[in-house]
Amino acid sequence: MQQQSIKIDLSDRSYAIEIGTDLLGNVANVSDLPKASSALIITNDTVAPLYADCLRKALKNSYQQIECLVLPDGEEHKNWQTLNKIFDALLQNQCDRKTVLFALGGGVIGDMTGFAAACYMRGVPFVQVPTTLLAQVDSSVGGKTAINHPMGKNMIGAFYQPQLVVCDLATLDTLPARELSAGLAEVIKYGPIADMAFMEWLESSMDALLARDRTALAYAVRRCCEIKAWVVGQDERESGLRAILNFGHTFGHAIEAGMGYGAWLHGEGVGAGMVMAAELSQRLGLVDAGFVARLRALVQRAGLPLNGPVLDVVDNAGRYLQLMRVDKKAEAGEIRFVVIDGPGRAVVRAAPDALVREVIDACCS
Repeated sequence: MQQQSIKIDLSDRSYAIEIGTDLLGNVANVSDLPKASSALIITNDTVAPLYADCLRKALKNSYQQIECLVLPDGEEHKNWQTLNKIFDALLQNQCDRKTVLFALGGGVIGDMTGFAAACYMRGVPFVQVPTTLLAQVDSSVGGKTAINHPMGKNMIGAFYQPQLVVCDLATLDTLPARELSAGLAEVIKYGPIADMAFMEWLESSMDALLARDRTALAYAVRRCCEIKAWVVGQDERESGLRAILNFGHTFGHAIEAGMGYGAWLHGEGVGAGMVMAAELSQRLGLVDAGFVARLRALVQRAGLPLNGPVLDVVDNAGRYLQLMRVDKKAEAGEIRFVVIDGPGRAVVRAAPDALVREVIDACCS
């Protein structure tokens, strides 16, 4: 499969997203790597046995010293304690301000590695090597890095751009089916917010994506990255337009925090969250019931949950509202939602608590 390249245009912070098959073992020839004497590969105990040696061998002619740090896998480990393990490794190996960090894994590894890169010596270069669909189409692109807090997801972090993103589609062959479905949530969101032609393509291509057809996956990853590149190029720090990329995330993050990180995968929360956000859009008079039904059908075909969980048996909607007030889009305690302002267009706006309660009561079981 031919390698494809997409540029994130951010002036002196611009970089390439390289998409193709079997890029991991040839990463030094894929694109220009940051120059340094040392590199640190950061991965987890699920991905390391599969791909760490391959990446290390591919980098051996580019860096004199290559170390590998293996962290525990899972959203529940995306915290200060795990982040400090990265700093420990950097200091123990006497890494300098040119040391390159390679994030080999999914969104958790990418977010933590990027945050560590932003902080260590006030900024060192890093490269994203995403091995999950979710990371390839979303979290590895755009420079949002963070860790979780028990009270809210991704509340502590920094905007810090990688110098390169390498998406090797072959790594998706080893992705568990549940993780593949979770990644499809982030794929699906791009249609309702920006490109209804892409949503139509997803409706006709979902079976191929679930079967891991390389051609279908390549197109999905490329189109998602194209849309995200366009958005990030206009609004790097999420002061306006970029917030639309959080469609379904306000509800989804509440689910993750309320259930305990790791109980629901991020994409599962986003899947149910998109349905809830679409229901809210309908109740606000922005879309019709047909659009909501269409989105529900696509989310269901991807193997994602349609209903959110019950977080509190006494006042479930109240618990959701409490968690969503910690969302990064909230202003002065007012929750702001990404809603669909007609198919293919998204806006960020507030909604009355009473209306949000109706949506939660209707969409949780």
